[in-house]
Amino acid sequence: MKKSKLSLLLVLSLVLSMFLAACSGGDKNEGKDKDGGKAGEEKLAAKQELNVLESAEIPTMDTVMGQDVLTFTTANAVNEGLYRLDPDQKVIPGVAQDMPSYNDDKTVLTIKLKKDTKWSNGDPVTAKDFVYAWQRAIDPRVAAPYGAYFMEGKIKGASEIVEKADKVTDADLQSLGIKAVDDYTLEITLEREIPYIESYLTFPLFFPQNQKYVESQGADYAKDSEHLIYNGPFKLAKWDGPTGSSWVYEKNADYWDAKNVTLEKINFNVSKDPQASANAFTAGEADITPKLAQAAILSQFEGTDELLSYQEPSIWWLKMNEKNPALANKNIRKAIALATDKKALVDDVLANGSIVADFLVPKGFSFDEDGKDFRDTAGTYLKADKKKAKELWEKGLAETGLKEVTFTYVGQDTETAKVTDAFIKDQLETTLPGLKINIESVPFKIRIAREDAEDYDLLMGGWGPDYADPMTYMDLWVTGGGQNHMSYGNPEFDKLIKAANEELQGKERWKALQDAEKILLEDDAAIAPLYQRSVNILINPKVKGFAHHAFGPDYSYQWIKITE
Repeated sequence: MKKSKLSLLLVLSLVLSMFLAACSGGDKNEGKDKDGGKAGEEKLAAKQELNVLESAEIPTMDTVMGQDVLTFTTANAVNEGLYRLDPDQKVIPGVAQDMPSYNDDKTVLTIKLKKDTKWSNGDPVTAKDFVYAWQRAIDPRVAAPYGAYFMEGKIKGASEIVEKADKVTDADLQSLGIKAVDDYTLEITLEREIPYIESYLTFPLFFPQNQKYVESQGADYAKDSEHLIYNGPFKLAKWDGPTGSSWVYEKNADYWDAKNVTLEKINFNVSKDPQASANAFTAGEADITPKLAQAAILSQFEGTDELLSYQEPSIWWLKMNEKNPALANKNIRKAIALATDKKALVDDVLANGSIVADFLVPKGFSFDEDGKDFRDTAGTYLKADKKKAKELWEKGLAETGLKEVTFTYVGQDTETAKVTDAFIKDQLETTLPGLKINIESVPFKIRIAREDAEDYDLLMGGWGPDYADPMTYMDLWVTGGGQNHMSYGNPEFDKLIKAANEELQGKERWKALQDAEKILLEDDAAIAPLYQRSVNILINPKVKGFAHHAFGPDYSYQWIKITE
């Protein structure tokens, strides 16, 4: 690894660790107990069972088909890939025996696997399970939402497979840059050196799948907990599929590190009303709540050891579908992007510590080789300006020949989402004459399906990083990209992203990404960034070892212990 890229990774790891430590750290309950002793010396409760509330149903448990944080967080608990994040955000071995070894130009990784990992049906986890899962993820016939997005231009042979579309054959899949040298040795070939490769490999898309089991289940695979097998710290039980409003984690006695997993059971229930979640917590019916936003709720717990708050590197925005002729007009898009009072949104509506986002790549996440935040050397774009928004709106209407416009706005069906969406609707309709917004509040899984199908005009969406690099935000918007889903395209933007992915290094790469961000926001107003989210959850002080993560899955539960 060249010095500049090595320095970038070291600085990024260092700053991420400092950032997370400053905002409570990966483990909320680190430190001393009320009697002055160390948390690790506290007496464990006889019953190691946890009650957790979630704000949405699990859309899928097929790791190849996942595209949302709840799926990935659940997969992180009941399955395991080559590597995972520990509570301090350090990449540590999972199924892998150790960190990868590299060839001279860092394009070939050799990874030895542990020989004592097994599936819950008794089968050993082998290198072939990773090869099968990766080939399935990139197979156009499977149409995995993240497959091409994650692998093209990174894993050798992935781009050529994607280009064959539905004409690809099983033989073509063998050209993908992953092979089983033997049962417990995996070789991965990259298109080029990737400085963030180790954090990249923690992502659940790269988890193994047991070919014999998957194919034996056919269309029933992953439809519920009875049609799944596991190789992680827990097993999933009592999950009835995507409509299921409750599920259970049970300790996996066959997990290779089971001796260090203390929890025996975690009961999950869906609660979409934040006040109901807080009430359940206060009544002792829940140990961990979903992310809470309402100021009235948070004020009840401010200053207590029950409230965990931290700034996460996730950005929330309005997507504007350019299939709609009105939204194909840049002035109309820019008007929408400027029309919402984002300061009022974060201060008065969310009131949870979230900050205004006049940018795409979040603050406190990406750092160059000198330790400078990406945001400190990049611009700010699309700051709220209602007067300018109205001028651009009227100009856009004149250009399109329209006098009135009605947009379908797709949001989620949680109470927090409904309040936020109602505020944005009021801001847009009040600022932009002749605009009418019809809000459709739908379950999380439906919102994802509507986005994938581009069945919306405006859509409230967001993104948390998948790995430790700004590219996790930037390449979402390439023309025809697997996560674009709004018919946006700009050849100059695509060119910069391609160069940053394939050619440039260090400061030149950084500059290309910042130039691309300017094109996306200032020049094209392709999306309307709104806020960078602050997380607030309630957690029982008796719960020790709860880990939250800066990228990929939200949480890890395997290090939790419940004290008396």
